[in-house]
Amino acid sequence: MSKKNKENNYQDYLRINDLLNLQNPLSEKSGMIAHEEMLFIITHQVYELWFKQILYELDSILTIFQNDYIVEKEMGVINSRILRIIEIQKILLDQITVLETMTPLDFLEFRDLLVPASGFQSTQFRLLEIKMGLKSSDRIYFKKQSYKKNLDPSQEKILSKTEKQASLFDGVNNWLNRMPFLDFEGFKFWDSYQKAVSQSLQNQKNIFLKDSTISLQEKKQLEKEHNISYKNFIAIFDNKKHNVLVKNGKRRLSYKAMQASLLIFLYRDEPVLHLPFKLLTNLIDMEKYLTSWRHLHSQMALRMIGKKIGTGGSPGYSYLKTTLENQKIFSDFMDLTSYFLPRSKLPKLPRNFQKNLGFYYARLEDNK
Repeated sequence: MSKKNKENNYQDYLRINDLLNLQNPLSEKSGMIAHEEMLFIITHQVYELWFKQILYELDSILTIFQNDYIVEKEMGVINSRILRIIEIQKILLDQITVLETMTPLDFLEFRDLLVPASGFQSTQFRLLEIKMGLKSSDRIYFKKQSYKKNLDPSQEKILSKTEKQASLFDGVNNWLNRMPFLDFEGFKFWDSYQKAVSQSLQNQKNIFLKDSTISLQEKKQLEKEHNISYKNFIAIFDNKKHNVLVKNGKRRLSYKAMQASLLIFLYRDEPVLHLPFKLLTNLIDMEKYLTSWRHLHSQMALRMIGKKIGTGGSPGYSYLKTTLENQKIFSDFMDLTSYFLPRSKLPKLPRNFQKNLGFYYARLEDNK
C-alpha cells in the first residue's frame, strides 16, 4: 500500500528554506562583517531570477516565430508575453534605486572580496541579449577579448550554441518579409508612398519659395536645407543604398521588412494591422527599457567606483557607457519615424484593399 503523498505547503512548494540559505556573505567568512553585502547579494540573485523569467518568455515567443504562418491569436500571445517582459524590465530598473541606498564607502568595505567575480559574467544576461538579437559582431570588446573569456567552459558552450540559433530579431524580420499587403490587388504601396513623399516635399518647397515675406537670401538657404532633407528622405527608396547600409551595420532589417514595417506604422488604424503595430511598438519599448537599464547601471557604477576598473578586470564605467549607443537591436524601427508623412498626406487605400485590411461585413444587397 502506497504512502499518502504529503500535501504541498507554501514553504515546500517554493523551497523557501533552500532559497533563504543561498546568501553567504564573504565578509562574514573574513571576520569583518560588511552589513551592505547582504543587500548586494540579494539584489543580484533577484536579478538572475527575473532574467530566468524573461528567458522563459523569450523561448516561448521564439517557438511561435519558427512557424511559417502566424495566426492572429498567436500574435496576441506574443504581444502579451513581450508586455510581461517590459513590466519585468521596469522592476529591474527599480532594483537599481534600491541598490543605490548603499553608499560608495559601504561598497568598498567588501568590494575587494568579490575579485575576480563580476556582473560581466552573468550568463543569463548574455543569453537574454543574444535571444533578443544582439549580434556578436555588434558587441563592445575590451582588451580585444571575447565577452566569453572569463566564463566557465560549459557556460561558454551554451552561449556559442545560442548565437547560432534564430533570435527574436530574426523571427520578426522573417515575419515582416512575408507581409502580403505591399503589392496587393493592384495597390503597390512602395510606389504610391514614394509619389506621396515627393509631392509632399515639393509642396513644402513651394510654400517658402512663394512666401513674399522671406528674403531671397533666406530662400536660398532654405532651399539648400530642403534639398539635403529631400535627398535623405528619398534615399529610403533606394534598394542598393539600403543593402550597403545593412552590409556596413548601419541597418539590420531587410529592404522588404523595412517596407512592411513602414506600412504597419502608417496604416496602424486598419484593424488587421493593429496587433502588428503593437508588436513593433512593444519591441521599441523593450529596447528602450534595456537601454535605460544600461544607463542606470553605468551611472551606478560611476557613483560607486568612479572610473576604477571593474572587479572582473573590465574598464567599468567607460565600458558600460559605450554599450548604450552601440549595442542596439531594434533601432531600425525607431529610425523609421524619420520617413513618416502626416495621415492627411498618405496614399488613399483602394476600397478592395481596405476590405482585406479590416473586419469587413458586406451589406445584404451586396450579396444579392
